[in-house]
Amino acid sequence: MERKEVVERSPGKRSRSDFEKDSTSAQVPTNGHGGVSEDLSSEDDIGPALPTSVPKKKRRKLPHEKLYINALPSSQRYSKSLMHKDQLAFITVTPYTDFLITSSIDGVIKFWKKVAVGIEAVKEFKAHAGEIKSVTVSQDGRSLATAGADKTIKLFDVVNFDLLAIIQLEAVPKAICYVHKRGASLPLLAVSEEIGHTIYIYDGRGESQNPIYTLLNIHRSPVTAMAYNNEFDCVLSADESGMMEYWRPSGNYEKPENVWQYKSSTDLFDFKKSKSPAASIVISPAGTQFATFSFPDRRVRVFDFASGKLYRSYDESIATITDMQQAGTSFQKLEDVEFGRRLAVEREIENPALQNKINVIFDESSNFIMYGSILGIKVINTLTNRVVRVFGKDEPFRSLNLALYQGQPQKKGVVTVSMAASANPLLQEAEERDPMLVTTGSGKVRFYMFTNETEISKSTRDIQNEKPKHLNAQQALEAKPAESGSAAIIHTTYGDIHIRLFPDAAPRAVENFVTHSKNGYYNNTKFHRVIRKFMIQCGDPLGDGTGGESIWGKEFEDEFSTLRHDKPYTVSMANAGSNTNGSQFFITTEKTPWLDNKHTIFARCHKGMDVVHKIENVKVYKEKPVDDIKIVNIDVL
Repeated sequence: MERKEVVERSPGKRSRSDFEKDSTSAQVPTNGHGGVSEDLSSEDDIGPALPTSVPKKKRRKLPHEKLYINALPSSQRYSKSLMHKDQLAFITVTPYTDFLITSSIDGVIKFWKKVAVGIEAVKEFKAHAGEIKSVTVSQDGRSLATAGADKTIKLFDVVNFDLLAIIQLEAVPKAICYVHKRGASLPLLAVSEEIGHTIYIYDGRGESQNPIYTLLNIHRSPVTAMAYNNEFDCVLSADESGMMEYWRPSGNYEKPENVWQYKSSTDLFDFKKSKSPAASIVISPAGTQFATFSFPDRRVRVFDFASGKLYRSYDESIATITDMQQAGTSFQKLEDVEFGRRLAVEREIENPALQNKINVIFDESSNFIMYGSILGIKVINTLTNRVVRVFGKDEPFRSLNLALYQGQPQKKGVVTVSMAASANPLLQEAEERDPMLVTTGSGKVRFYMFTNETEISKSTRDIQNEKPKHLNAQQALEAKPAESGSAAIIHTTYGDIHIRLFPDAAPRAVENFVTHSKNGYYNNTKFHRVIRKFMIQCGDPLGDGTGGESIWGKEFEDEFSTLRHDKPYTVSMANAGSNTNGSQFFITTEKTPWLDNKHTIFARCHKGMDVVHKIENVKVYKEKPVDDIKIVNIDVL
């Protein structure tokens, strides 16, 4: 894509590790894309061999692997999809209580009850007036909490699918997590903020609007993700700077003694070194491992929880994907046209608004991980380091948020793995399961279910359980009033910039800016270009001046008016020539009359000019700030 920018002359935009040490198995080399290359050590040599006492290396083998794989859905195509009115955000399966809870970006959550075969709709709530930022379920599956951009937290009773309480916050929340042990008498809810590094601990019953405890010193940057390990009674939290911390949610709130002693002995600094903070964290059901997905390196990492040592790493970066496609080393080669289409979607999910919605999950045995990729949902055996199954590889969506239900036996009883692996037909019938893998899709208003169903009809599997908002794109354009506003506050990591919008002079530019701001498109984007005594430029989700698009998915025309670049603090659209406006914009710091009738003016700063100059004067290298300066979010007034 052509770089959009503004220039002065021509403007423009072990637990398991112990097992491995004792094993004689060979390290199986990964291919860097979730797949694994062949283990050459197991091949028979051609020709005479020298006498040796070294035993031939063997492949790793997971006992009862077939049994674990059979506990997953058998169909690699989705059998059914259901709708929300807006794009799906998060999907959660509650442990022990067997509910599926789905949420969408318009603040709606839906409760679905798992029945013998499939799910049934139970209840729907308009939980938040705006985007849902985070969702968490307690360890016993009985409590649900949602955090919204409306600065509220809603607490629900899952079993009775009822709203219990509302907690009003002073700031927009970033991540939430229940941090109490299963069966605890006092539920605890940890809450982080979009701006600031503080973590607040609230009464999970909602009986008080004030936090029980405030944690000021665990992190120094906004916390992006949290996960609670019930086995260790320990919280794992990650922040925007790439730091990962362990802390116990009681007592002195410090690192528990039953994990690593010195952080220098762990691999937790891997995120900091790669400048790729964890966007999501998940703890394995056994509590012995955790997995993360990070940006911008797009790596899946699996760690041993107690030691903090890196156990597995899978590279899903666009560069690696492209190299493997060109070299023909990917386990599934795509046609060039199809690869190009999927690659465009991969670039879209780098939008900061989507990053925390991408997750990795474990199966119930903790031996397999699953995550969405350009080739579908990969299922990887982390012991043998091999892809054992791919779901949805030919489906028309890119999986983002996953949840797995593996169905508890209908008849309770003590059943060992060996018993389950036996050929006893009566036992197999009694222990029959109905596993279900559920996923959202990038930009989709549906969630998709993979089950054991084999007879799948493409014409009937997409259920119309919601009325479409609009019948077609033209009606949508006519029916939906244009988003507008008179002012906005750009919250940056250097302070707040207040701007006055000019919807009469540049209605489309203002609508584009306002809609993007409300949808969180600009959240966590960088000021990627700074020129002293000229301007500061931002609004590119890729952070290098080559990305960003308008709310219409295409470039839109210039809107020139009587407004001029005759004073500093003018806010204008960046472009790559006439009528090529997308999402990037800039704020001038001097008079710039040569930009008149070349860049659309849609706003001016009226407060926070000191912040503009503070950003203008940072240290840069080739016009790019040495240290990242970000837009945290934008409030439209």
